[in-house]
Amino acid sequence: MPPTDSDAERAAAWAAARQDLDGLPGGGLNIAHEALDRHVRAGAGARIALHCVAADAPPETLTYGELTTRAARFAAVLDRLGVGRGEVVCSLLGRSPALFTVALGTVRAGAVFCPLFQVFGPDPIRTRVNRAEASVVVTTRALYERKLAALLADTPSVRFVLIAEDTTDAVADAGAVRVLALDCALGQASPDRPVTATRPEDPALLFFTSGTTGAPKGALHVHEAAVGQHATARAVLGLAAGERYWCTADPGWVTGTVYGIFAPLLAGATIIADREEFDAQRWATLLAAERIAVWYTAPTALRLLMRAEAGGGLTWPDALADLRVAASVGEPLGAAGVAWGRDRLGVAIRETWWQTETGAIMIHHPGDAAVPDGAMGRPIGGIQATVLAVGEDNRPVGGAAVGETGMLALKLPWPSLFRTYIGDEARYRACFHDGWYLTGDLARCDEAGVFWFIGRADDAIKSAGHLIGPFEVESCLLDHPAVGEVCVVGRPDPLIGLAVEAHIVVQAGYHADGELRRALLALARRRLGPAVAPRRIVFASALPKTGSGKILRRAVASSIRERADGPAGLPPR
Repeated sequence: MPPTDSDAERAAAWAAARQDLDGLPGGGLNIAHEALDRHVRAGAGARIALHCVAADAPPETLTYGELTTRAARFAAVLDRLGVGRGEVVCSLLGRSPALFTVALGTVRAGAVFCPLFQVFGPDPIRTRVNRAEASVVVTTRALYERKLAALLADTPSVRFVLIAEDTTDAVADAGAVRVLALDCALGQASPDRPVTATRPEDPALLFFTSGTTGAPKGALHVHEAAVGQHATARAVLGLAAGERYWCTADPGWVTGTVYGIFAPLLAGATIIADREEFDAQRWATLLAAERIAVWYTAPTALRLLMRAEAGGGLTWPDALADLRVAASVGEPLGAAGVAWGRDRLGVAIRETWWQTETGAIMIHHPGDAAVPDGAMGRPIGGIQATVLAVGEDNRPVGGAAVGETGMLALKLPWPSLFRTYIGDEARYRACFHDGWYLTGDLARCDEAGVFWFIGRADDAIKSAGHLIGPFEVESCLLDHPAVGEVCVVGRPDPLIGLAVEAHIVVQAGYHADGELRRALLALARRRLGPAVAPRRIVFASALPKTGSGKILRRAVASSIRERADGPAGLPPR
């Protein structure tokens, strides 16, 4: 889809995208039908849908026909349990055939699929299950015994727990909650259960944000999200039917579900799912051994690969002949990372920007010279973006000038936009202003219409009257070969408000000493100017991260307040 600006052009672009899907009689739409049944009806039932690999077990492969049958059986299981349309099914599973069965079977049945991150502790699990008012939780026996069993007395909405990857039929119930073996339930269910005739606006997916700025927000998406997910899988990631595709995101997060499950199946691709956690050598080997054509991953993982390579701990295959698209998401990669991808992988890594709330990729770097390395890129077809000037309360006060930093906003509507925050309508309404969705991200737009990411509005550093985005400083420092990871925050300063401080993990082979600190400060001052460059550099052995690999900037900022001020040197290890 080409870029569009007018309301009529945007509406026409999305209408054309809808024509690529089957739909259901009477104007209905169901994501599972579009992801599975549509391909089977077109004669592609024997095409491989899922190829799941592990370090110490043989691969598990499911065709589109087999996965359709499994999804139908799970929908029939929900029928037998009395779980109706609109009820929430939570998944506490890793990348496995069971995950795909549950996700697709849930939406096939007209229920709402809600993934949970399997490394969550008991409190985050309890909070999300209760906010979702979930009726069913599907997990493994190990996770059930370690994290879920003790919570069931405090999760009143849960009626059933299904234990995956366990063939034991006799599973003890927990009080009023019935605990059943998933495989046994599937074996007794009908494979012919039809797709529920859902409408485009019926709820389908529920994603919780990480909750780094307060209570986790439950963003609810509808079946019409399939339109945006399919369109971006094809137009942004370039996925074609039958291509081998690898998304490394954990299924507990929105990327791991939208682009790890639904979008590639909507495009008819073959998903490669790795059950193991990150290992640099394993990942490099998998790219070649599994003949990956399209790879969607996170900047943190790419930087870890770069660090492993620089430290001599990574041997790359001779060639990655099949790889034609590599894309990143979750945080900006920066020009240095894009250049590394071009040199090492043979493809320019395409940066993408979107949010849980947007439901699909909104802005992307097409990977060509028309968009400079390190830029966010341009909006996808059907999306109009702008930058709004904001006041002290981060609310819009008008349009920003070309090149001026402000709030990134997207023109309403589009198919994959979330429809509410469950239980928090006021918070939802605050996301919109005068026909625009307010992303909460700071950006600028240059004269060529290219957008540049600056940072989260609530992460911005106000220093001596200057509004400084941490990413701009981080990108500069990452260009130095000694810098492996960096996090920029504001340190309270009685004179200027906040002083820019950079916390840096040094690459192997370099020394975290005064000489390196002086070199980094000089680089930043030369490139950014003294008003933006960090005033202080702290070397660290590691930076705190979320389970998905994002650096926890607020945790770093909090550590500043807890630590007594001292010389800008190495902190105690």
